[in-house]
Amino acid sequence: MNSALSWIEVRVLVPTGWEELVAECLMIGPCTSATFGRPNLASEEAPEGTDYVRIFISEEEDSVELRESLQSKLDQLAITTKEPELQTLELGFKRLPPEDYATSWKKSWKPFRVGPLCLLPPWDSRTVAADQLRLTIQPGGSFGSGRHATTRTCLRTLTRRVRGGERVLDAGTGSGILSVGAALLGASSTLGFDIDPNSAVAGRELAEENNVADRCEFRTGGFELLEPADHNFDIVLGNIYSDIIQQHAVDLASRLAPDGWFAFSGCPHQHLEPTLDAIAAAGLLIEEPLRRGRWHTFVGRHAT
Repeated sequence: MNSALSWIEVRVLVPTGWEELVAECLMIGPCTSATFGRPNLASEEAPEGTDYVRIFISEEEDSVELRESLQSKLDQLAITTKEPELQTLELGFKRLPPEDYATSWKKSWKPFRVGPLCLLPPWDSRTVAADQLRLTIQPGGSFGSGRHATTRTCLRTLTRRVRGGERVLDAGTGSGILSVGAALLGASSTLGFDIDPNSAVAGRELAEENNVADRCEFRTGGFELLEPADHNFDIVLGNIYSDIIQQHAVDLASRLAPDGWFAFSGCPHQHLEPTLDAIAAAGLLIEEPLRRGRWHTFVGRHAT
């Protein structure tokens, strides 16, 4: 982008643990990258238990309609999640001096590892060790950096459990990171679906970037788009809102092979009991209850 442009910083103070989801919901129109944390060392630290999520739009694309649309997306997130701490999120707007803020987050973004997976951006050309796997991601894209607690827990579970040759169903695939990660670890095929129309595009691009496009399929829509042949998956993943897990636990269980395993994530602590009840009612047995901060992940199999 042209570094001579003037940019508008859109900033929101977010409870810790919600940064990725808030950033994702703000990715509309010209808003294509996000960064977390205070803008610079001279800025005030975020209050304890919170962090800043910041996106950038060029001044020429700024408008009252866009600002209202961004706030509406935040309000809708609060309604969807039913989280009290998201009810009062408000956007702040600040004109910044000329700089390519839409890509300046690259200066501070750091690669990280999850088991043998090394998550690196496309511009990082380092060679990974022989016992490691490179997972190239677009950390500034519409679906976050892969650092969210639920994503990391699911990735780590995949690194421990994938043996090779599995068929994988990835409900609410987002960027496709779990599908692509599973393929890199040896899954023979993955099917990811998401209601967000941008998700399938992002997933295909991620799969192509990591040379596993021939094993990764992405569709746009919800559970209704699954076909009769889409069953007997060795692995069923659901890194989605806990209310969706509750509503569709039976659907997810019906797609799981008799000897397959599942990993469901995205459950905050206050939604624990109804989510556990829904999983049990679907005939599934949790073998590994995992927790990272406020977020719960459930790994298991059919109960019988």
